[in-house]
Formats: sequence, C-alpha cells, structure tokens
Amino acid sequence: MHHHDLLIVGSANADLVVAVDRRPAAGETVLGSDLAVHPGGKGANQAVAAARLGARTALLARVGDDDHGRLLLTSLRAAGVDTAGVLVDEAPTGVALIVVDPGGDNSIVVSQGANARLTPDDIRAAGTLLASAPVVSVQLEIPLATVTEVARALAPGARLVLNPSPPAPLPDEVLAVCDPLIVNEHEARVMLGDSAGEHPEDWAPALLALGPRSVVVTLGAAGALVAGPDGCERVPSPRVEPVDTTGAGDAFTAALAWRLGRGDDLPRAAAYAARVGSAAVTRKGAQESYPTAEELPGA
Repeated sequence: MHHHDLLIVGSANADLVVAVDRRPAAGETVLGSDLAVHPGGKGANQAVAAARLGARTALLARVGDDDHGRLLLTSLRAAGVDTAGVLVDEAPTGVALIVVDPGGDNSIVVSQGANARLTPDDIRAAGTLLASAPVVSVQLEIPLATVTEVARALAPGARLVLNPSPPAPLPDEVLAVCDPLIVNEHEARVMLGDSAGEHPEDWAPALLALGPRSVVVTLGAAGALVAGPDGCERVPSPRVEPVDTTGAGDAFTAALAWRLGRGDDLPRAAAYAARVGSAAVTRKGAQESYPTAEELPGA
C-alpha cells in the first residue's frame, strides 16, 4: 500500500510578482504595480495543486532558513502536503521574478538559491519517500544530475512524469522512463530545434522519437495533444477568461500525474488536467489560484 498518491521532486520559490501594462523590451524600463509575494516554484506549485485536488502528496525539495522558506512551508502544510522531505538549507530560498501583462501572460526569471543544493545524495537518502508513491513528478528548476538520480531511483512499477522547464538537453536514461514527457509549445521547439515542424501534430512523433514512452504537448487555451504508441489525440480545454497564467502549467501537470496514478489512461488524465489548468488561470497568483475538485468547471 502506497503512503502517497504522488511524490513531487522539485523547486520551491517565492514568486515576486509585478503587474505591467506591457512587458518591457530589451533595454526598456516600464512602471508596474506594487510588488506582491506569493509561494511558488514548479515543485511546490505541483504539490499544492495536487493536494488541493485531494491527492496524498509529498514534496522533496530545499528551502532556505528565511522568511520566504517559512512562507512556502506554511502554504504547503495548509494545502495538506507532506513536507517531511522539504530540507532547510543555509542558502536563500529560490526566488522567481515575474512580470504579468493585462492578458495574463508572464515573463519569469528564476534565482535558484537553495533549489540548486538539492543533490543526488538527497535523492539517495530519500529512498523511503521514493518508494511511497506510484507516480513521481520532476521538473528542471533543480540540478539535472538530481533529476537523473530520480530516474535511476524509481521504485519498481513507478511512473515518472517530467516537465523539462526550463528546457535543457536530457540524458537518454531520463527520457527512456518519462511517461509522459510534458512540454509546452516553447519547450517542444527548443527540444526539437530545427527539426520542429509547424504544427503540434508534427512535434508529437518527433518528441516520441527522442525516447519517452508518451508525450503531452500543452497548447494553452487550445488544450493539449497527447501521444503514445497508439497515436495522437487532441484534448480540448474549457473556454475561460484568463486573469493570470502563472503556475497554470504546474496545475495541469500535477492533476495529470495524480490521475495517472489513479489508473486513468493518458487522454482521460489530460482532459481532467485541462479543466484544472483552465480554472487556475481565472485567478491571480500560482498556488492561491489552484482549485479544489469541487471548484472545477462541471464538477
């Protein structure tokens, strides 16, 4: 019997957010709103999103012994996340500097801080935690060597969900166990380079050829494309008026990973995840925007 439905191994950041009329071009200064500080980071976001949906969720991460770290731990625990794997470091908590335009689109710069100190040794020391969940979700705001160790340390029968954000070349041994690899349009183009076609239906088979067992390409308001050995399928997204897209991809990934662990096939899990991601963009912030299962459209 698993102690958790989902283990997230990843980053925990404080999101420093400023709203702007338009995002600045190179060399340009624009005026923005008052600074808002929110709990964030792709790993912590996913953990909160899954826990709010009802998943028994654990997080393996590092934060600093500072106000930002305490903000994150408070948010995680309030959502019901098991924080026994959240290690406290002497380095400062990671920070994401985010500007959001009136359409809800954002630009983000991440200072890794304590996230860069999550090491392969930490993964090896967390064997009990890794054995406790049928699905493990990782991202690339932690060192690639640590992600590689997660892939090596998966319990027998466990499933790895990977969102390569920010995108970076992935070792073959990591790609080989991704089920699925989840990318947005930008990440797909970076991974495929000059071989990327014009349409998501071109990207999916090319991404599968890199080695993952399955692929999900998220397409924002257009939903997602799921691909595996049996072919490709489009999954629609509910139509909503976006307010802030920060963290919506993390909500999608967390919901999909949890539903896969419950036994949903990939298209069904992606359809559920699209509902979660759509609900998240209708509210400001990342973790604060995540819905409970009862708050989902059509729930």
